Amino acid sequence: MGVSQMERLGFGSNRFPKMVVSFLIAFFLLYMLSMAYRSSTFDLIGEFAKAHVTGEMAGNVSRASESEDKHSSHPERVVVDKLLGGLLAPGFDEESCISRYQSSLCRRVSPHKPSSYLASKLRKYEELHKRCGPHTESYNRTLKELSSSHINGTTDCNYVVWTPANGLGNRIISMASSFLYAVLTNRVLLVDHGTDMANIFCEPFPNTSWLLPMDFPLSNQFYGLQSGNVHSYGQLLKNNNMNISTVSQPPPFLYLYLSYNYDEYEKLFYQDQNQGFLQNVPWLILKSDQYFAPYLFLIPSFQQELDKLFPDKETVFHHLVRYLFHPSNQAWGLITRFYQSYLASAEQRIGLQVRVFNRKASPIKVVLEQILGCVQKEKLLPQVDEEKHIAPPSKNKTSRAITIASLYPEYYESIKNVYWMRPTVNGDVIGVYQPSHEEAQQFGNNIHNIKAWAEINILSLSDVLVTSSWSTFGYVAQGLGGLKPWILYVPTGGQTNDQPCPRAMSMEPCFHFPPNYYQNAGTGRRLDTVSPVPHIRQCEDASTGIKLVND
Repeated sequence: MGVSQMERLGFGSNRFPKMVVSFLIAFFLLYMLSMAYRSSTFDLIGEFAKAHVTGEMAGNVSRASESEDKHSSHPERVVVDKLLGGLLAPGFDEESCISRYQSSLCRRVSPHKPSSYLASKLRKYEELHKRCGPHTESYNRTLKELSSSHINGTTDCNYVVWTPANGLGNRIISMASSFLYAVLTNRVLLVDHGTDMANIFCEPFPNTSWLLPMDFPLSNQFYGLQSGNVHSYGQLLKNNNMNISTVSQPPPFLYLYLSYNYDEYEKLFYQDQNQGFLQNVPWLILKSDQYFAPYLFLIPSFQQELDKLFPDKETVFHHLVRYLFHPSNQAWGLITRFYQSYLASAEQRIGLQVRVFNRKASPIKVVLEQILGCVQKEKLLPQVDEEKHIAPPSKNKTSRAITIASLYPEYYESIKNVYWMRPTVNGDVIGVYQPSHEEAQQFGNNIHNIKAWAEINILSLSDVLVTSSWSTFGYVAQGLGGLKPWILYVPTGGQTNDQPCPRAMSMEPCFHFPPNYYQNAGTGRRLDTVSPVPHIRQCEDASTGIKLVND
């Protein structure tokens, strides 16, 4: 082929390099566009997969119907609010406490939203705690007051130090009450978890800690803190003939002993006229095993603030426990593994908590009869068909998962056999599970407490909950789940009760041992005779106790 012909085809010496360069540029642009498209496609695929997983987890959240009495077993697709309506603050390191923002994916959605005033108050408290928390300048300055015989007036932070008493359920309800008291009195709550509560909860407040430093000067006195302690508020009142005005100078610290066996002088803490004096004491060391929050609603100087914080009176503990107590990653692993293995695919989840305080007075057979009488009379579970071995085909059958929380295995084994040996009359498929059976409550055992905390949370994932009377373990589960439980009266004396499990009037815990008076302007009125406010009632499961209800 001649040169002129090659030039006509475009292969001339001047044009050929230009064509190659143009081709390379076009190829490079096409390659970049294809990579960009591929990247955006992968992004879309990733977002779709993430949304699918989240949707799948959210879809597993079984909700009770708008009418809880119908015990609906059909789950609804829900939009999960990981901040719980403003109850929780954003900005935490999610990896350090996975449960804080993920527990809402497993639990039924609460219809009870915190008031905007409560959310605002919590944000202000978090700022206070960050400014006054352990090892801050304000904390160190107030700490020096403990070594002084009087207050020098240079502190800008006051504290309530919570110390433990009794089991985990008692500790959680008393910590929640102590926090509410701290918020009402503009104090910072510090907690002494010791070794048996290590790695159970996450830190509840951002960028600070609520754990009392191990070098706190009074720590070695906590174990022996009892009613009548020489440094207790009750003893101070006793020494001054119950006239606090005769005390010339508030001490740098006082003990508040508010456990079940406190004496009449310690109970004077709940009188409004004594709260003013306590405001001037920098350090209050509090020991309690009670949910004493209801009685704070009877102190006139707190009532207006409490009404703004909690217009819905039966949600006090529900909001406090979800705000303060988040399972550690270790505990959350126990919870999620059980949930995914046994509960996630069930159309309805039933929690059954059996607490027997005296096994001799409450034989296994009698307690079991009480349990089955409860769940079947209230139609919480279907009966079995004694005449058939195979359930008839049914399009409307429901899969139900029963979680039994008990120290003992016998109730689980018996109920599992009931639904294994015979089909249900309506064809429902029943699975029965028990996370653990420790045989005895173990005080001072960290692993035991982690398991207990995991089981409390597992119960709280239920759609329907049955708890045992007087059990603080059950109180915490119903508060976390926002559930109004059926209360199982554990029988004593070898026979069942006529009313095996009435429905609770509210999801609030019971204050088992309140003062038996209400003091106002010098006129005493006994709470067991008349309630001075409409939202305080006698507990269903404790005749001596009081609880919060909606008016």
